Amino acid sequence: MGIDSELLHKIKGVVECPNPDKDIRRFDANMRLFPPFIDNDVCPLTIKNTILQSCYLRNTEWACGVAIYTGNETKLGMSRGIPEPKLTAVDAMIDKLTGAIFVFQLVVVIVLGIAGNVWKDTEARKQWYVLYPKEGPWYELLVIPLRFELLCSIMIPISIKVSLDFIKSLYAKFIDWDAEMIDHETGCSSHATNTAISEDLGQVEYILTDKTGTLTENKMVFRRCCINGVFYGNESGNALKDVQLHNAIASGSTDVIRFLTVMAICNTVVPVQSKTGTISYKAQSQDEDALVQAAANLHMTFVQKSGNTLEIRYNGSVLHYEVLEILEFTSDRKRMSAVVRDCQNGNIVLLTKGADEAILPYASAGQQTRTYGEAVEQYAQLGLRTLCLAWRELKEDEYQAWSLMFREANSTLVDREWRIAEVCQRLEHDLEVLGVTAIEDRLQDGVPETIETLRKAGINFWMLTGDKQNTAIQIALSCNFISPEPKGQLLLLDGKTEDEVSRSLERVLLTMRITTSEPKDVAFVVDGWALEILLKHYRRSFTELAILSRTAICCRVTPSQKAQLVQLLKSCEYRTLAIGDGGNDVRMIQQADIGVGISGREGLQAARAADYSIGKFRFLKRLILVHGRYSYNRTAFLSQYSFYKSLLICFIQIFFSFISGVSGTSLFNSVSLMAYNVFYTSIPVLVSTLDKDLSEGTVMQHPQILFYCQAGRLLNPSTFAGWFGRSLFHAIVVFVISINAFAYEKGEMEEVGMVALSGCIWLQAFVVALETNSFTIFQHLAIWGNLIGFYIINWIVSTIPASGMYTIMFRLCGQPSYWITMFLIVGAGMGPILALKYFRYTYRPSKINILQQAERVGGPILTLGNIEPQPRPVDIDVLPLSITQPKNRNSVYEPLLSDSPNTRRSLGAGTPFDFFQPQSRLSFSSYSRNCKDN
Repeated sequence: MGIDSELLHKIKGVVECPNPDKDIRRFDANMRLFPPFIDNDVCPLTIKNTILQSCYLRNTEWACGVAIYTGNETKLGMSRGIPEPKLTAVDAMIDKLTGAIFVFQLVVVIVLGIAGNVWKDTEARKQWYVLYPKEGPWYELLVIPLRFELLCSIMIPISIKVSLDFIKSLYAKFIDWDAEMIDHETGCSSHATNTAISEDLGQVEYILTDKTGTLTENKMVFRRCCINGVFYGNESGNALKDVQLHNAIASGSTDVIRFLTVMAICNTVVPVQSKTGTISYKAQSQDEDALVQAAANLHMTFVQKSGNTLEIRYNGSVLHYEVLEILEFTSDRKRMSAVVRDCQNGNIVLLTKGADEAILPYASAGQQTRTYGEAVEQYAQLGLRTLCLAWRELKEDEYQAWSLMFREANSTLVDREWRIAEVCQRLEHDLEVLGVTAIEDRLQDGVPETIETLRKAGINFWMLTGDKQNTAIQIALSCNFISPEPKGQLLLLDGKTEDEVSRSLERVLLTMRITTSEPKDVAFVVDGWALEILLKHYRRSFTELAILSRTAICCRVTPSQKAQLVQLLKSCEYRTLAIGDGGNDVRMIQQADIGVGISGREGLQAARAADYSIGKFRFLKRLILVHGRYSYNRTAFLSQYSFYKSLLICFIQIFFSFISGVSGTSLFNSVSLMAYNVFYTSIPVLVSTLDKDLSEGTVMQHPQILFYCQAGRLLNPSTFAGWFGRSLFHAIVVFVISINAFAYEKGEMEEVGMVALSGCIWLQAFVVALETNSFTIFQHLAIWGNLIGFYIINWIVSTIPASGMYTIMFRLCGQPSYWITMFLIVGAGMGPILALKYFRYTYRPSKINILQQAERVGGPILTLGNIEPQPRPVDIDVLPLSITQPKNRNSVYEPLLSDSPNTRRSLGAGTPFDFFQPQSRLSFSSYSRNCKDN
C-alpha cells in the first residue's frame, strides 16, 4: 500500500490486538483503516510488521507506525521478568559453613553465658573489689551472655561477602583482559557479563552445545546438489565448478532452470546494490544467503526487489516475478514456500524448500523420490546440510480460493499460527521435487582439540541441534564428540509412538546398565519426536539414562526442548554449561548454571543473554581450565581464610574469659578489633587473586587435574575442619605464650592484648605466605608490607592519648622480650603445619603436587595416570506430576528405578560406563542402511 507522506498524519483507523503478552515471536492483530484508505478491509498484522522495543532500523531511513504496547507492557518488558539468581556451588558451601558457625556461636554464647552467671553468683560476689550489688536489675542474667555475643560477633566474617564480590569482579576483568581469548578474525574479545559465578566455571560437569555456528563456522558454502536424479559436484567436491552442471545451464535444461529459480526466489533475502554495481545480500539465515549466492554464480542472479516484484537476471535476460504470498518457515512445518506469478506468462507457481521429511512425503503420486532420499543420506554422511527443493503450478481459481482462506487465517485473533499451518498444508501437496542441495558448514578451528581436552578433564558433552540425525552424527565424529567403531558405540533411541519409544528406551537402558565387559565410549542419539515423548511420559527413566551416558546427540530439537534438557541435568545436581550462538539458544543459555554465548553470524542475542561471551568455541577450553580453575582455587582459599582469621581472634577472646571470671571482658580494645578485619588481615588475602598453583601451560597440558575442582576437593567440610583446627591451635599458641610472657611479668592486660594481636598478625602473614604458590612483587608487598603497616598504624595510634593505646606500642617494641615472643609464636604456630605439609608433599603427594615439583625442577612428566573424581550420590527422583506413563508399559526395567541407596550410589558422577549389546548396537558403517531399511 502506497500512501503519500503528506497524508500520513490524516490516517485514522483501529488496530485490533490481543492483551499484552511476553511472546516476542508472535503478534496476531488486525488493522482497519477508515476511508478513503482501505474501505474498512481487514489488514492482518504479524510480528513481521512489528518493531520491538530497543530494536534498530536497517535498510530504511524512517518508518511510520503506532505504539501498541508501552512501558512495562511491551513484549520485551514483559518477557524480561526477574532474572533467576545463580548460586554457585562455592556460595552454597559457604552458606552451609556460615550456618554451622552460627550454631557453634550460639552454643558458645549460651554455655559461657550460663558459666559466667554461675561464677558471678558463687565467686564474684565474695570478692569485695568486684562491687557487685546484692540485688541487680531484672535483666542482669542477660548481661554476660550479651557480652559474649558481642565478643563472638566476628566469628562469622561479615566482610567475606564484600571480599568475594571484589575478587569476583577481578576474575571477570581477567577474562575481559585475556589477550589469548581475542578472535583476531573478527576482533571480538571475551566478556564476562555475570561477575558472580566465575568459580563455577571450574566445576562444570556437563556442556550442552548447539552445533551450527557454535561448533561450526556458520559460513555456508554450496558444495553439491542432485537435480532430477543427476548428482553434481561429487567428483570435484564443488558443484559450482562442475562442467556437467554448467553445460546443462547453457543448454537450457528445464529441470536445472526450475531448480535455480527456486534457489534464487524462495527466500526472504533482500538484495542491496552498491554504487559500483556490485550486489550483496541481506539474509536472515546463512543457508538462504548461500543458496542465493550459488544461484548467482550459476547465472541466476537475484538483482532487485521492489515491493512485491522481484527482478532476476538469467543468461543476459531479465525476468520478473510477483510475490503473491510467503508461507513462512516454522519449526513444526520445517519448510517455507513462496507463491509467485511469472510476469512473462502469467502462470502462478508454488516454490517450496525444506527438510527432506517435510518435502518428500508430499511429492506427487507418480514421482519417484528414492533417488532424492539416497542423495540426502549420502550428503548427510559427509556432514553436509541438506534441503529439498520442489514446486507446483497452480491454477488461477485454485489460488484465489486458497488465498481467501489464507487471508482469513491471517486475520484471526485466536490460534492464528495453527490456522495458518492448516491452510498452508492445503496448498503444499502434490509437489514436483526438483532436487536436493548440500551446503557445507565447516568446523571451527580448534574444535576437535578443545572437545578432546575438556573430555579428558572429565566434562561430558551433549550436542543439541536442529539438524537431521546423520548430519549431526558426522559432525560429532569429526569433532571428537564420539569415537568411531570399534572404540565407540552409538545407541539409537527413536520412535514415533509411546510404545516404540518405550521399547527403544528399555533396550538402551538395559544395554547401558547390564553389560560392562568392554571398555567403550558409549553415547546415545535421540530425535525431537522421541524426545518429546520421553520428557512427557518417561521422564524418570530418561533422567537415569542421562546420568549413565556421558555423551548424547539430540537432533531436531526445539528451543524449549533444549531448555528442558538443561533443567533435567540440573535436577541431578550436575553443574551445567550451555553454549550457543543464536536466538534459539537463549532459553538454553539462561536455564544453565553457566551460559556462554558466541558472538557469531546469527547476531548477538545469545551473547547478550549469556553470562560469558566469547568469539570462538576453542576459547571455551581456556575459559574453563584457566579462568574457571584459578577462580575456584582462589575463592576456596579466600573464603576459608576469612573464617580462619575471624575464629582465631574469637578463640583468644574465649580463652581469656577463663582467666577473667567468665565475665565477657574483651582482651582487645575496640580500635584494634575494628582495624583487625578492615586493615590488618584484608589486603594480603585479596592479593591472593594473583596466585597460581600451576602455570597456565601445565594446566592446559594436564586437564585431568580439573577433577579436584569438580569434586570440590579444596572447599568442603573436611578442608574447613582443617582450617577450624588451625585457628584453634593458633589461638592456643598465641594466648598461652602471650600470657606467660607478659601477664605475670608486667600485669597489664592492655599490653597482653597488643602482644596477642601482634602474634595473630605475624601468624597470618606466614599462613598466607605458606599457602601462596607463585610469588610476585605484589604478593611480597601485600604480605610483608602489611606486617610493616601494622606497626606504623599502631605507632601512630599510640601517640593519641584518647585512643586507649597511648604509648603501648612504643613500650612493647623497646623490649627484647616482645620480639622473642613473636618468634616463639611463629615457630610454635607454624612448625607443626610445616611438618605436616612436608610429610604430605613428600610421602603422599597429590597429582597437583607432582606437577608443582616438576615445574620447580624443570623435569618432564611422563604420565599422571587416571584421576577419578569422588563419586557422589545422585537423586533421580522427579516430580510426580511430570511422569505420566501409559498403562501398557512393560515393567522389564522397573527394578532399575528403585529408590534404594544402593541404586543411587551406583550412579556416581563421572563413573566410566562400558556397555555392549548386539541387538541395540548401532555401527556407523551400517547406520544409513539400517535407517533406510526401517
